[in-house]
This record gives sequence, structure tokens and C-alpha cells, in this order.
Amino acid sequence: MKTQQIYLDNNATTRIAPEALEAMAPYLEDCYGNPSSTHRLGVEARERLVRARAAVAELIGAKPPEIVFTSGCTESNHLAILGALALSGRRHIVSSTVEHPSTLMLLRDLQTQGFKVTFLPVDRDGGLDLGQFERALSSDTALVTLMWANNETGVLFPIARLAAIARSRDILFHTDAAQAVGRILFDVKTAPVDLVSFSGHKLHAPKGVGGLFVRAGLKWPALLRGHQERRRRGGTENVPAIVALGAACWLAADSMERDNVRIAKLRDRFESGILSALRPWVSVNGGKSERLPNTTNICFGTVDAEAVLVRLDREGIFASSGAACSSGGIEPSHVLTAMGLGRASASSSIRVSLSRYTTEVEIDRVLDALPAIVRELVAESSLSAAF
Repeated sequence: MKTQQIYLDNNATTRIAPEALEAMAPYLEDCYGNPSSTHRLGVEARERLVRARAAVAELIGAKPPEIVFTSGCTESNHLAILGALALSGRRHIVSSTVEHPSTLMLLRDLQTQGFKVTFLPVDRDGGLDLGQFERALSSDTALVTLMWANNETGVLFPIARLAAIARSRDILFHTDAAQAVGRILFDVKTAPVDLVSFSGHKLHAPKGVGGLFVRAGLKWPALLRGHQERRRRGGTENVPAIVALGAACWLAADSMERDNVRIAKLRDRFESGILSALRPWVSVNGGKSERLPNTTNICFGTVDAEAVLVRLDREGIFASSGAACSSGGIEPSHVLTAMGLGRASASSSIRVSLSRYTTEVEIDRVLDALPAIVRELVAESSLSAAF
């Protein structure tokens, strides 16, 4: 009998919600018009874009015209950062050492073009120093770009407070909210952010669709020319995926608060079970900070995380590490090393990220399997060391 699969890698991507799949299906088959066309099929597609835009806007407290549809958060991050530089004319950016690679790699490229970037450090729990943040701002700062929720540890930055400081200095504020939108309460009316990036596949919509919130009043420069998206992002809209994103946002708005209570209990159940079973070998990275309710990052002493993940995979349990592949082999997570973990500890950490579809039965099964796997690896390591 085939082992039931348990998916615990939801910060990488989520399964598409049945409601989102059902909503998009007609726009892959019969209702395939271009929303820029004036005939009936085009008008129908355009009407569905309007409805989807309203759903996305409502989820984050925005107005529909403030939402620009994109291919996902990477594109949105690029549009936000490059657009802010073009709009401002200033040459300095403030960010952090734990951002997503789509931001870090762009910022490092901008440094080679003469832009100055301040990468703020984080403490052992993944938090920022507000005083250090304020001191980093200058009259030449064009933009602050900081994640709302870290994709590896789930640690939340105090974005509303940081954005208010930036606004008081007349500095644009962008947040990569890929892990936050649809997972925590989010309102751009009370958080003075100017730009918000998000991605559909993190909240049970398909891959290849996302968006950028651009606060009303910003005369945003187009980086992709075309008449679509109010001339802010050219290219024919991906109607089926956008319709699914709208459905996923409606679903999140309706169920997020009650889902989060249940998910947080499951996450805490998992953490306490692992800590109880494997103490003193294990610890939670960022566990003392405010975090996403679905995310935990566990360090298993010196046990190789990749070995743990391989054995979990054999059991039909899918999680991940923050390690990155390079030409020289596996590099430890830049997030964990920025938090002060040594190379060995960072390479011994795995991320478990839950979703609305995660069940108590699944968590109990992981709590059965994972401690045994870690003990086996510790025993094998001790045995090999003896020889």
C-alpha cells in the first residue's frame, strides 16, 4: 500500500486550492478572450480581471487601481526597486542581510552600477535594530526594501513601524510580502508602505502570477512598456491565473483568521514534540521572535540536514532546508548564517512550513518518523567516528 504523502514545504510553494482551480478552468478552455479585445469574449475576460483585482485589493486593504498584476514576486520586487530608483533619482537603498535572493541578487548588481546599498544585520533571533535602521537612512536614500516575513524562519519584521520612520523622512518603502499576504492580517491603510510585492503560488493560486501594490498618488514609471495594467506593466494579462489568484484571495480573506489558529497549534505541537523527543540536540531558529503561524526552522545539532530530508522523503514527508547549491557544493542558508549560526549549525537546520491543508494526523506521523531518523543519523555518525 502506497504511503500517503505529507507536504510541509508550503513556503516554497502551495498546492492550488480546489476553488482556485475551478475558477480558472473556464478561462483555459472556452472563455479564452484577450481582455484588450472589444468582442464578447474579450469583454468577459476583462470583467473577470476587474473582479479578481477587487478580490486581491480587498485582501490587503487596497483600492483595485493600486494593484498591478505581474508574473510573480520576483518580477514585482524588480519593478518596485528599479521603479523607485527611476522615480527618485537618489542613489542609496536600505535593505537587510536576510532578504530573498530575488532582492539580494538585484541589489548586488545595482552596487556594480554605482548604487550604494546598506544591508542591515539581524540578531540571533532574526530581528532588526530600529536604531540602526534609522541611522542607515540618509538624504540620498531612495528606497527601503525589507521582507514582511522571512521565507526560511517565518520571523516577522515590524514593517508598519519601519515604514512610518521611512515616510517621516520622505523615503519610499517597499516590502516583499510573498510569505505574508494571505497568511497574516495585512492592511495597507494602517501600514504606511508604498509598494508591496506578492506571489500567487504562496497562497494556493498557480505559479506564474502575482502582483505589486503601488500606493495611489505615485506616478509609477513603466519598466515593461504597453497599455495593459494602466500602462504600468505591459503584456497581455494571464487571465486564467489572475482569476485563480482572485479566488485564492477571496478564500484567504474568508478563512485566514480561523485557519491560522489551527495552523499555529499544529506548528506548536510539532515544535514541542520535536524538542521533547530530541532535547538537547535540537533548537528552533528564530523561535523567540514573532513569526508566521505556519513556519518553524529546526536545528538538529550537527546532523546533516540534507540527510534528514532524504530520509523524510523516503517516508513520503516533504520539507526543505535553506541551503543553496553552488559550483562548490551545498552552501548553508544565508539567512541562518546572518543570524549568527555557524556553518555546521546552519547546515543542520530544516524548515517545516504548514498550510490550511495540513492535518493533526500528518503532524503526528512526522513526530513518529523524524526523531527516529535523527537518532539513526546520530548513531551512524558516532559509529563512523569510532573508526
